[in-house]
Amino acid sequence: AVVGMRVLDVGLARDWRERRRRLATGGLFALSAGLVWYGVSPDAWSNLPAHLGGAWSLAADHPTIKVTLFQGAALPSDALPAHYGLTWLLITTPPPIFLLGVVGLAAALAQGLTRLESVWANTRRRFWWLLAGCCGLPLLAVALAGANIYDGWRQLYFVYVPFVLLAAGGLHWIAAALSRQRWRRVGVYGLLGLGMGLTLLQMAQLHPWQHLYFNFLVDRTTLNQLRTQYELDYWRVTFREGLEYALGRQPGEPVAVTGVSVRMKEAAATLEATDRRRLLLAAAGRDPDYALSFLTAGFERPTRPDVAFNSVYPLLYNNIALSLRALDASRMDAAAVAGYEELYRAAVVGEPIIRGEYAVYLTGRTVVFVKEDCRPGERAGRFGVKVYPAAAAQGGLIPGRDDYRYFSNVGVRLGEMCLAVIGLPDYPIAHLVAGRYAGPANGIVWEGAYSFIHPELAEMAAELGERRPGETPGTGFELYRQEGTLIYYREGCRRRDTAARFFLHIVPEDVEDLAVERREYGFENWGFYFGQQGLRFAGQCLATVELPGYAIAEVRTGQEEYWEFRGNPPVAPGVLREWDADLAGVAADFRGEFDLYWRDNALTYRRESCAAEDTAAGFFLHITPVAAGDLAAERREYGFEGRDFAFARWGGNVDGSCLAVVPLPGYEIAGIRTGQYPAGVGEVWSAELGPP
Repeated sequence: AVVGMRVLDVGLARDWRERRRRLATGGLFALSAGLVWYGVSPDAWSNLPAHLGGAWSLAADHPTIKVTLFQGAALPSDALPAHYGLTWLLITTPPPIFLLGVVGLAAALAQGLTRLESVWANTRRRFWWLLAGCCGLPLLAVALAGANIYDGWRQLYFVYVPFVLLAAGGLHWIAAALSRQRWRRVGVYGLLGLGMGLTLLQMAQLHPWQHLYFNFLVDRTTLNQLRTQYELDYWRVTFREGLEYALGRQPGEPVAVTGVSVRMKEAAATLEATDRRRLLLAAAGRDPDYALSFLTAGFERPTRPDVAFNSVYPLLYNNIALSLRALDASRMDAAAVAGYEELYRAAVVGEPIIRGEYAVYLTGRTVVFVKEDCRPGERAGRFGVKVYPAAAAQGGLIPGRDDYRYFSNVGVRLGEMCLAVIGLPDYPIAHLVAGRYAGPANGIVWEGAYSFIHPELAEMAAELGERRPGETPGTGFELYRQEGTLIYYREGCRRRDTAARFFLHIVPEDVEDLAVERREYGFENWGFYFGQQGLRFAGQCLATVELPGYAIAEVRTGQEEYWEFRGNPPVAPGVLREWDADLAGVAADFRGEFDLYWRDNALTYRRESCAAEDTAAGFFLHITPVAAGDLAAERREYGFEGRDFAFARWGGNVDGSCLAVVPLPGYEIAGIRTGQYPAGVGEVWSAELGPP
């Protein structure tokens, strides 16, 4: 912009001498500025064009997407409101500079619009327009492009310099307008001095946390207001003061503190040697005395009882910077103890939603972990709740990139009892996973699951984990069909295993069952991300999809570009196990390679000590009705209905035995012929059965 304005000056020069002088000074500026920039940009030395192009693309579309707290909502950083940058400028600029900047901007625009032709020839007016452009155009570009910015407005700090210069221009214009009104001019300067003095006083009070400055446009007085609305000390530079305060509460004693270990170690390294020796960070085998957190409340619910009842750090902006919480009743104040006891009494009125190392209760939107007889070490680590929203786009989730929101807390000790409390978000929840996590990588100590939409989901996962048929070839996921539900299951499951989108195509036996717009394709198309239908816990992945009520000919499903399954997934092993138990003591209708049982309008195939090769060959099943009219027209010339199948479609392995349960048609059956046949070889075995 400066070079462009200098080119304009060259064009407006009165003679060739002035033109040459302006060209020389403009060239000297461009050369010196370019060399200085190049000298302090080592990344540009090897390939200048690639560096410039990469810098532009990185600014326009930054690859790091973070959940960002803004005006009380946790949002993905690439989907922020258009006014994000402007709002941060407004709420963090000292009031005198903000007001004078608005005056300066208005005056610059007003003078230019009323005498537009004079702007190009008037260096000073052109300079104010340059400042307005350097301040406003980047904010406008970010808003229109939806650029990915986060952690406040630090990626836009460079617009503050022209804004401050506009504020100086605003003061100049006010003084000029009041040049003949001395007392009014003195009053303006007095108000400016008072405003700047109040700002300096506020910054002195904040020292050394001046980066947490907010002006009067946001509420800094209501309890927890700021930390529930905007990001604050995400760099955790306040941790040193927190550690000092904890050490001061227990003079001469060792103090164990839990929190973000890397930042706490950095803070602890700056303490006096005697204090460092007393400080225990993440001490193994010992419950912490205090928890230290920077508490950006979009990630940790603002109504967390440990914050409401137990923040002991001296209030500044109502404790926005950090919270130091005592974790033992012997060090809590009476209000904190009473608050936790009230939560405990409210929680244990009902039944726990999860039973594990801790009993987990749900009261309203609060999850309460309770262990009545708590030994040392059983409170170590962090308690966490992974929340799977009913709609993946809610709560700041990024569909396809993330499946759940994680909320965590540390436990407290009340006598012999341990207790942890975590608040849930307000949006509808499909499932939640609760557990205790420890170690540098937050290893799972224990986990349990609860589903709001499928209460039996955790029980189903436990059942599938006991004994399963072989994996669907090449998928890593095992598929089951049970009571109109398609179940996806995988053990040893990691986040990357569920990152790719799942597709699900359902082919009906009768195309008329499809909506009119789908009939030309011949199948339902239900795509989903794992977090919309399933959950991960204790190393398992489990998702369920309710299938339509009509008769299904085929299911095609998988993950795009990873795996695909075509067929009809087998029934769940729990159903097979129930059928197997019912057959105990029942005489088979046929005994041979497979024992056959015709009962409850189903044909059951069973074989003891079954290996994979015993079920590799296909099965044929021919059903002859009493009335030929029950057959489809194209089958009447043959006199029977053919329902050939692969064993995996209807069966699986149950405690070492092979078992398949095939439903039979509803009409009256005269006889059945069935057996196995390898392709192109002929029958392995066959059997003929009459009605039971």
